[in-house]
Amino acid sequence: MPGDDGGTTPADRMRIDAADEEHLYANLMRSMADDWEAGGPTRQICRGWEDAPETALVQLRLLAGVFRIVLSGRAPELVPFYRCLGGQAPPDEAWPAVRHVLERHTFELHGALAVAPQTNEVGRSTALLVGLFEAVRRTGLTRIRLLEPGASAGLNLLVDQFLFVNQNWRFGPRGSPLVLSDGVRGDVEPTDFEVVARRGCDLAPVDADDAHGQLRLRSFVWPFHPDRHERLDAALKIAQRLPVTVDQGAAGEWLEERLSEPVDGDVLTVVWQSITRLYWPAEEIRRVDAAVRRAASAGPVAHIAMEFPSEGPSAEAELTLTLPETAMEILATVGDHGTPVRVGD
Repeated sequence: MPGDDGGTTPADRMRIDAADEEHLYANLMRSMADDWEAGGPTRQICRGWEDAPETALVQLRLLAGVFRIVLSGRAPELVPFYRCLGGQAPPDEAWPAVRHVLERHTFELHGALAVAPQTNEVGRSTALLVGLFEAVRRTGLTRIRLLEPGASAGLNLLVDQFLFVNQNWRFGPRGSPLVLSDGVRGDVEPTDFEVVARRGCDLAPVDADDAHGQLRLRSFVWPFHPDRHERLDAALKIAQRLPVTVDQGAAGEWLEERLSEPVDGDVLTVVWQSITRLYWPAEEIRRVDAAVRRAASAGPVAHIAMEFPSEGPSAEAELTLTLPETAMEILATVGDHGTPVRVGD
């Protein structure tokens, strides 16, 4: 139902996003929408967020808050509905138990709405790898300084520590805890490279070595995607062995500072970003692009991006590569969780 400002209420947004899907969250969003309109605990939890923009994803913040309660062992009655925890119960039977959890934890869940979604989806490293292969092939530089604005916990900066296995090729250490299989469709030319430096920034960095940070990341991965949870757990193991620095800061200013640092002439600086432009204001996007262009005029810099087309979100993102003195080129289309990467589409 329309809100007073002609927009949509939390109930409307929950129903819109549920859109004929039958997974757990679709069922819960429909039920939460009805509960909000009936003045139930959902309305109490969402008080003060009625006019939040759709991009705030209030419904996913609430569901992640519930998931954190489940993951911390305080709602064992919900475990049977969470596939990543081994549950197999029908999703359409979950609401009565979830409503009780909302009633018991109303204050905590209201506070959970302030926690912005961050999944740090490591499947996106497949897109980064394809971009790196092409950047190395074209420049002839195999030593890589990897910079990622909007890095969250910085897990994708560990791309060289993951094992990628595809039909005709593989890349990465054979003993890696994380194996990403069959993520690339089409022809690529694997090329060896060495990451000699890696660093990221984020407005709200997540500490991958901290229990609270790990809980936050897990809570935003949908529980009916157990394979994504397995990938995240494996990546977190690698991050504990090889910590990555993620600075707190805005993307444009941070990149200006990093790209002004001296770098050996045989090192290719790669700026990598994934699904950031949805969240950055227009001025931030311009500042990031300008910083990369200035740096590219002084030394070897590649810009690899996995973003939705400029006209807005769609089912697939685009993997693009920009090199000095070349226009941005679309290398592939990519699913929003990073796979499949369809080269040449």
